[in-house]
Amino acid sequence: MMKLALHWQIAIGMTLGAFLGISLNIYGGTRNTVVQADKLPTTLTSLEIHDSSNHIKINWTTASGEEHSAIVDGTRKTPGAAATVDELRHTQPEAASWFHQFGRSTARVVGETSQLIGNLFLRLLQMVAVPLIITSLICGITGLGDAASLGSMFLRTILYYICTSAAAITIGLIAVNVFRPGITGDAAPAVQGTETGGQSLGTLLFDQVERMIPTNPIAAIADSHFLSIISFTLAFSIFAVIVGGKTLKAVRAAAEAGFEVMMAMTMAIIALAPLGVLCLMLFVTATQGPAVFKSLFWYLLTVIAALMTHALIVLPLILKFVARRDPIAYAKALSPALLTAFSSASSNGTLPLTLACVENRAGVDNRVSSFVLPLGATINMDGTALYEAVAVLFIGQLYHGAVLPLEQQLIVAITALLASIGAAGIPHAGLVMMIVILQAVGLPIEMQGIILAVDRVLDMFRTSVNVWSDSCGCAVVAALEQGSAKPSSVKTT
Repeated sequence: MMKLALHWQIAIGMTLGAFLGISLNIYGGTRNTVVQADKLPTTLTSLEIHDSSNHIKINWTTASGEEHSAIVDGTRKTPGAAATVDELRHTQPEAASWFHQFGRSTARVVGETSQLIGNLFLRLLQMVAVPLIITSLICGITGLGDAASLGSMFLRTILYYICTSAAAITIGLIAVNVFRPGITGDAAPAVQGTETGGQSLGTLLFDQVERMIPTNPIAAIADSHFLSIISFTLAFSIFAVIVGGKTLKAVRAAAEAGFEVMMAMTMAIIALAPLGVLCLMLFVTATQGPAVFKSLFWYLLTVIAALMTHALIVLPLILKFVARRDPIAYAKALSPALLTAFSSASSNGTLPLTLACVENRAGVDNRVSSFVLPLGATINMDGTALYEAVAVLFIGQLYHGAVLPLEQQLIVAITALLASIGAAGIPHAGLVMMIVILQAVGLPIEMQGIILAVDRVLDMFRTSVNVWSDSCGCAVVAALEQGSAKPSSVKTT
C-alpha cells in the first residue's frame, strides 16, 4: 500500500473505514443493558439502557422511587428527545455519563475510539498550520517585491471569493425551490418556538474587522486566530518590503528556512493521512443510523445535489475558461487534500495538506498559494454559504408549510453571503452562523436542532467544496497574475 500514490492510499483508507463502520453498525450497533444492583450508582435502584444507531433510551429509578427517562432520537420525532449524545451531555449530564459507562454498543465503542485516533491526526495538522501559514505568507509577500503586486492579487482574490460564493448561494436557492425538502416526503416535524436574542449581522462583521487587528499578535498565534495571524503577517511582510535592504534579506532568509522545515514536517504528517482518514470515516459510519437519513432524505438530497452542481460544474468551468487548467488533472492533484477535508470536516485542519498539494502537485506559485489559501480558509466558504441558505429555507418551509416569499429568499441569500465570511474553518461553525440568517427572516433559532443529527455528514461534503473552491481560486489568481505580468504575450496569443 505504501507504494501507491497518496491519493489512492487515502481513498483506500476512507473506503475501508466506511466498510468497517457500516459492518459494525449492522452487526454490533444494538445493545440492551440492565445494570446489576451491585454496579448501580448509590442514588439509583434500577437502570436500563437501550442503544442503537437510530435511537437511545435510558430508564432509571431513583432511591425515592421516582422514574425518569432520557432519549436520543436523531430524527427528532420523539418529543423532548436530544438529537445527539453531545446534546444529551448538556441537557442531562448524569444520564449521558451512565450511558457512556454502562450502555454503549460495540459499534459506538469502536467508533468513538477511532474518533480519538483520528483526532490525533487532526491535532498534528493543526500543530503545523500556524507556523506553516506564517512562514509561507512571509515568503510569498517578500517575494512579490512591491506592495502594488500585493494589492492587485488581493483584489482578484476577493473578487473570486465573492463571485463563487454568490454562485453557490444561487444554486442553493434554485435547488431548494425545485426539491422543496420541507414540504416533500417524510420530513422531520416542525418545532414551534420563539425567537431568541443573538448577535446582529453587523456585529458579527465588525467582530471580523476587530479580529484583523490583534491586540497581542503572540496571543493570536497561540490561540490560532487565523484572521489575526494573516493580517499581522501581511502587515509585517509589507513593511519588511518597505524597509528593504539587509533587513528584507534577513527576514526572507529566515522565513524561507522556516518554511522549508515546516514543509518537511508537514509531508511527514501527511504520510499518516490514510490512517487518520480511515479512523474518522469509521467513526461517522459506525455511529450514524439509517433512520436519521431517511427522515431527512429530501433535505440531504437537496444540499448534496446543490453542492455537487457547484463543485462538479461551476468550479471546473471557471478552472477551464479562466485559469486555463484541466479540471480533471487539477482535481487529481488536489485529491489528497479533498479526501482529507471530506473525512475531517475541517478546512483549517486540512490547510497544510492543501498548501502542499497546490504547490507540489498542481504547480501553483508559492507567492500565490501562500496568500490565497490561508485567506480562503478563513473567509471563503462556498459550501458553507450554500448549505446555510438551503438549511434556512428548509426550516422556513417546515415552519410555515410553504415556500418563503421571494423577498425573504433574497434576504437569506445576502445574509448567507455575508455570514459565510464570519464562519470559522472548524467543524459545525456553520450552525453558529445560521443563527444570524434565521433571525434575519424571523424564524426561531432552536429549529436548527432538526438538522443537527445529519450536520456532521453534510459538513464533510461542504468542507470538501470549501477546500476545492479555495484551490481553484489559487489557479485562477495565478493565471490572472501571470497574464498581467506579461501583457505582450497575452496580445500575441
